[in-house]
Amino acid sequence: MIDFSDVIGFEWDKGNRDKNWKLHRVSWSETEESFFNQPFLVYPDPVHSQTEDRFYGLGRTMADRPLFIVFTIRRNKIRVISARDMSKKERRIYNEATKEDP
Repeated sequence: MIDFSDVIGFEWDKGNRDKNWKLHRVSWSETEESFFNQPFLVYPDPVHSQTEDRFYGLGRTMADRPLFIVFTIRRNKIRVISARDMSKKERRIYNEATKEDP
Protein backbone atom coordinates (compact mmCIF):
# COMPACT_ATOMS: atom_id res chain seq x y z
CA MET A 1 0.00 0.00 0.00
CA ILE A 2 2.49 2.67 1.15
CA ASP A 3 6.21 2.26 0.84
CA PHE A 4 7.37 4.16 3.91
CA SER A 5 11.00 3.54 2.93
CA ASP A 6 10.71 6.47 0.49
CA VAL A 7 9.42 8.83 3.20
CA ILE A 8 12.01 11.30 4.47
CA GLY A 9 10.02 13.14 7.13
CA PHE A 10 6.91 15.10 7.96
CA GLU A 11 5.42 18.24 6.48
CA TRP A 12 3.01 20.22 8.64
CA ASP A 13 0.45 22.76 7.62
CA LYS A 14 0.37 25.21 10.54
CA GLY A 15 -3.43 25.35 10.44
CA ASN A 16 -3.80 21.57 10.73
CA ARG A 17 -1.13 21.33 13.42
CA ASP A 18 -2.84 24.00 15.50
CA LYS A 19 -6.31 22.57 14.82
CA ASN A 20 -5.28 19.12 16.10
CA TRP A 21 -4.10 20.68 19.34
CA LYS A 22 -7.08 23.02 19.80
CA LEU A 23 -9.77 20.47 18.97
CA HIS A 24 -8.27 17.21 20.19
CA ARG A 25 -5.29 18.10 22.41
CA VAL A 26 -3.01 16.02 20.16
CA SER A 27 0.46 17.49 19.70
CA TRP A 28 2.47 17.21 16.50
CA SER A 29 5.14 15.22 18.35
CA GLU A 30 2.62 12.64 19.62
CA THR A 31 1.28 12.29 16.10
CA GLU A 32 4.71 11.73 14.58
CA GLU A 33 5.82 9.20 17.19
CA SER A 34 2.72 7.09 16.46
CA PHE A 35 4.09 6.35 12.99
CA PHE A 36 7.20 4.78 14.52
CA ASN A 37 5.52 2.71 17.23
CA GLN A 38 4.53 -0.72 16.04
CA PRO A 39 2.02 -1.86 15.18
CA PHE A 40 0.87 1.10 13.10
CA LEU A 41 -2.06 0.12 10.88
CA VAL A 42 -2.70 1.96 7.61
CA TYR A 43 -5.90 1.89 5.56
CA PRO A 44 -6.86 3.68 2.35
CA ASP A 45 -9.46 6.46 2.62
CA PRO A 46 -11.05 6.39 -0.86
CA VAL A 47 -14.03 8.55 0.16
CA HIS A 48 -11.70 11.51 0.81
CA SER A 49 -9.20 10.78 -1.98
CA GLN A 50 -10.63 12.86 -4.83
CA THR A 51 -7.58 15.08 -5.41
CA GLU A 52 -4.86 12.96 -3.76
CA ASP A 53 -4.57 9.57 -2.08
CA ARG A 54 -5.46 9.83 1.58
CA PHE A 55 -4.98 7.26 4.28
CA TYR A 56 -5.83 6.80 7.89
CA GLY A 57 -3.65 5.20 10.47
CA LEU A 58 -4.30 3.62 13.83
CA GLY A 59 -1.40 3.74 16.22
CA ARG A 60 -0.16 4.48 19.72
CA THR A 61 2.04 7.16 21.20
CA MET A 62 5.00 6.47 23.49
CA ALA A 63 2.57 7.07 26.38
CA ASP A 64 0.27 4.38 24.89
CA ARG A 65 -2.36 6.91 23.77
CA PRO A 66 -4.37 5.41 20.87
CA LEU A 67 -4.59 7.82 17.92
CA PHE A 68 -6.55 7.96 14.67
CA ILE A 69 -4.52 9.89 12.08
CA VAL A 70 -5.57 11.03 8.60
CA PHE A 71 -2.65 11.75 6.30
CA THR A 72 -1.34 11.86 2.76
CA ILE A 73 2.12 11.56 1.24
CA ARG A 74 3.42 14.61 -0.62
CA ARG A 75 6.90 14.74 -2.16
CA ASN A 76 8.17 11.90 0.07
CA LYS A 77 6.84 13.51 3.26
CA ILE A 78 3.94 12.54 5.47
CA ARG A 79 1.46 15.40 5.64
CA VAL A 80 -0.91 14.99 8.57
CA ILE A 81 -4.42 16.27 7.98
CA SER A 82 -6.00 15.32 11.27
CA ALA A 83 -5.16 13.48 14.50
CA ARG A 84 -7.42 12.58 17.39
CA ASP A 85 -8.03 9.87 19.96
CA MET A 86 -9.37 6.63 18.54
CA SER A 87 -13.10 6.06 18.96
CA LYS A 88 -14.32 2.96 20.78
CA LYS A 89 -14.94 1.23 17.43
CA GLU A 90 -11.47 2.16 16.14
CA ARG A 91 -9.84 0.86 19.34
CA ARG A 92 -11.71 -2.43 18.89
CA ILE A 93 -10.50 -2.70 15.26
CA TYR A 94 -6.92 -1.90 16.31
CA ASN A 95 -6.96 -4.37 19.20
CA GLU A 96 -8.41 -7.17 17.08
CA ALA A 97 -5.96 -6.54 14.23
CA THR A 98 -2.94 -6.46 16.54
CA LYS A 99 -3.91 -9.33 18.81
CA GLU A 100 -1.18 -11.92 18.95
CA ASP A 101 -2.03 -15.59 18.58
CA PRO A 102 -1.74 -17.51 21.87
